[in-house]
Order: sequence, then structure tokens, then C-alpha cells
Amino acid sequence: MKETTTEEERLPVWRGEAALLGVVIINSLGVLLMIHAGSGVSAISSLPYAISLVLPRLTLGTWTYLFQGLLVLSLMALQRRFIPSYLFSFVVGFAFGKMLDVYDPWVTALPVDGLWPVVWFVLGYSLVVVGIALSNRCGLPIIPTDLFPRELSQITGIPYPRIKISFDVICLSLTACMTVLFLGHLEGLGIGTVAAALTMGKAVGLTGAWLDRRVRFVSVLTEKKRKAASI
Repeated sequence: MKETTTEEERLPVWRGEAALLGVVIINSLGVLLMIHAGSGVSAISSLPYAISLVLPRLTLGTWTYLFQGLLVLSLMALQRRFIPSYLFSFVVGFAFGKMLDVYDPWVTALPVDGLWPVVWFVLGYSLVVVGIALSNRCGLPIIPTDLFPRELSQITGIPYPRIKISFDVICLSLTACMTVLFLGHLEGLGIGTVAAALTMGKAVGLTGAWLDRRVRFVSVLTEKKRKAASI
């Protein structure tokens, strides 16, 4: 019997493993570029950034993967069971945090005069949006700050863009409270942060839809699931 080929199967294949590696590389750079632009840190890193200012003994990268570990534990608590793939997600988050510390010295050296801050913000925002869209489709455990809204959307049935925007706004609110309370002034938040929090969920959705029409992602895990389903 001749097998039919679906429209999705005709799309070019991208390896999910390569996509996840790209996510770690570009998302960490995007976060630091947004910080360097001076218009405010991205929502997904706002809370670790605030903690790193209040408790500077640990680096931003270290506080980032500690925060991500808390998100992983929260997801397990919500599902009331141990999920091994979430541990790999934490490993990915650890690599993300380390890349923040790797990029930090040379990103700090980039110019900030003239229109350069606008350039860094737009570039950083774009990298984060593309990175999140890729991570949602790579078919592998992803960075916990990206995993959390995606999994919470599946658990609650609430659309991803709404969950993403709500998650970002909560992070920003906690960041504002923490910096004002402990530093005496608002730090790390600006017009760029607010704009990103209100638009990034939608931008990720649009970018993901654009990717879905052009490529499909295959990983070790998706291939294993496909073989199991065919048995």
C-alpha cells in the first residue's frame, strides 16, 4: 500500500539538537544586549538580574540557573510527579547561565553612544524572540524560563501568548518591588522592558507560525515517539 506524504513531511528538516544549541547561544546574547542597551532587562531575566544586584556575590548567570531550577521544581509540583526531562531542561538552563557570564565582558565593551542602544535593544529583542520560538519547536527539553510558560499553557489549557505575557508581567512586578525595596530605586526596568513584556508573547507566536510554514524539527526524542507510535 502506497504511503501518503503530508504537507508537513514535505517541509525541510531541521535537527532539534542544533536548534537547541542555537537557542542557548542566541538567547543568552540577546538578554545581555537588552541589558546593555539601557532600556531595561528582558522579562525572563529581570528577576535573576534584580537578585544579582541585591546579592552581588553571585553572578547574573548563577542566579539565572538557580531561578530556573526553581521553575523546574514548580512544574513538577504542579504535575505532582517527577519528570526526568525537566532535569535535562535544568542542564540546558545551566548552560544558558554560563553563556551569560561568557558573553558579559565583551558585551559590556560595546558602544552605547548615539543610536547604538536602539540597535542593541532591537537586536537583543529579536534574538530572544527567535530563540524562544525555536525552543518551543526543537522537540527537546528547553531552557526552564521558556519551558515554564509552554508547560503551564498545556497544564491549564490557557493559550501560550496569554501565559507568556502574564509570566513576564509577574517577573517584572517582582523585579520592581525588589529593587525599590532593597536598592531604594527602580533598577533594570525601562520602556524597552515594558514593550517587550507586552509584545514578546505575540511576537513569539507569529515567529513560530512563520517557522511552522517553512520547516519541521526532528530530534532524538521525536523520532523515538514516532517509532513507538508506529508499533
